[in-house]
Amino acid sequence: MPIHFGTDGWRAVISDSFTFDNLRIVAQAIADAVDSEHWDKRSSPLDKAGNGGHAPDPKKIVVGFDTRFLSDRFAGEVARVLAANGFTVLLAQSDSPTPAISYAVKHNRAIAGVMITASHNAPRYNGVKLKGAFGGSALPEQCRRVEVYINDNEEQARGPNLMDFKKAREAKLIQKFNPLPAYFDHLRTLINTDTIADNPQRFVVDAMFGSGRGVIKSFLQGTGCEISEIRGEMNPGFGGVHPEPIAKNLGALASAISAGMGTFGVVTDGDADRIGAMDERGTFVDPHKIMALSLKYLVEKRGWNGAVVRTVSTTRMIDRLAKRYGLKLYETPVGFNHIADYMLQEDVLIGGEESGGISFKGHIPEGDGPIMGLLLVEMIAQSEKTLHGMVEELLADVGPAYYERTDLRLSRPVAKKEMTEFLTNQAPTEIGGEQVAEVSQRDGVKYIMADDSWLLIRPSGTEPVLRVYAEGRTQAMVKSLLGYGEQVAKSVV
Repeated sequence: MPIHFGTDGWRAVISDSFTFDNLRIVAQAIADAVDSEHWDKRSSPLDKAGNGGHAPDPKKIVVGFDTRFLSDRFAGEVARVLAANGFTVLLAQSDSPTPAISYAVKHNRAIAGVMITASHNAPRYNGVKLKGAFGGSALPEQCRRVEVYINDNEEQARGPNLMDFKKAREAKLIQKFNPLPAYFDHLRTLINTDTIADNPQRFVVDAMFGSGRGVIKSFLQGTGCEISEIRGEMNPGFGGVHPEPIAKNLGALASAISAGMGTFGVVTDGDADRIGAMDERGTFVDPHKIMALSLKYLVEKRGWNGAVVRTVSTTRMIDRLAKRYGLKLYETPVGFNHIADYMLQEDVLIGGEESGGISFKGHIPEGDGPIMGLLLVEMIAQSEKTLHGMVEELLADVGPAYYERTDLRLSRPVAKKEMTEFLTNQAPTEIGGEQVAEVSQRDGVKYIMADDSWLLIRPSGTEPVLRVYAEGRTQAMVKSLLGYGEQVAKSVV
């Protein structure tokens, strides 16, 4: 089976396609791509500010890993290949959040980073995420270059270089390190721990058995917060639940809150680059609301400004707030790499997507579960309200906004271009009694209603799934939008 290195790296089933042999092939292609003259060695403005203007070291790479089966062994194997190609490898000493590894790339002036993770995917998967020198996902052209070298090396029957792990350690080509201290120092410049310490919270952290375990609790030591962490032990099978922070996977968090372990909960996914939350009533607080609350807080309480970036599948409450504050708003295709493009080019206040990847001004251009969880704790401490009360206030202000998503499994992938043409040509004049005011083709097809409700239909970029998203001003409108979306989606298939 050919190795497809996409925009978010490579994911495959462990011991099926994700094997040590295939991983070595990928690691060699990464080494070749990074060594090539075409590799982008520029620093972002953020890097220059943080590194005194120094360019990254072209022979230094950071390698990290999550809590999945064999992730630590896979990371060691990648380090061996990179060391054999003359790179100095900073290898995380234990499982770490993806954003902590991404920050370590920037902080240590490395040319690139490799994270062994399949993020929120099922336990049988593992994967490779490639990071750029700026501390975010590698650029699409960098990922394409890795794929070119995978194919080129195969055609030339060129196997991977490999160095004995112990000898690489002795030669200091592989150096183990802890990415958390520098990451925490950086977070302290962005999270107001004094505000939290003035009104300590009692809450639950659900690590979903992922590599965010212990991170929020460790950071808040000494603030007086009472934090109960659940699903924080090592469990490569994730307890049989996908480590994705969506409502249906959070029964354990709802039980912990109802048992009185905390007055709200924050949750991170398998590699901690996504955030979710739960209020004191056990109601899931999705990333749409977290991003909207964060935008309000950063503008109204911190007095910050800048552009706002959201993906095509993210709530239009963000649009209404940006308009109120006079902030520039950008809509991107799905994928945090598109948000990162804006964060690298201009002054962005906040950027985020519906799946829970959110980041804000001064931070790396990468979704970060721990920092958003900490910002949420700060917001609750500052407001002296419950999380439920804050959400109710938000919805009364810029809502109402009801949101749902349905994933339709396909027997075969759908051609995106043909689907887009079909849905654009078949665009309805109204859905659920509301006029269709606009049809967008930014990523899939999005029907935007006169009342700001919307329906989005787009094929997944990683699996044979057609995603149908809907946001309405009433629950009935969401049902109408989803019903229509499922109907036309099936006709496309």
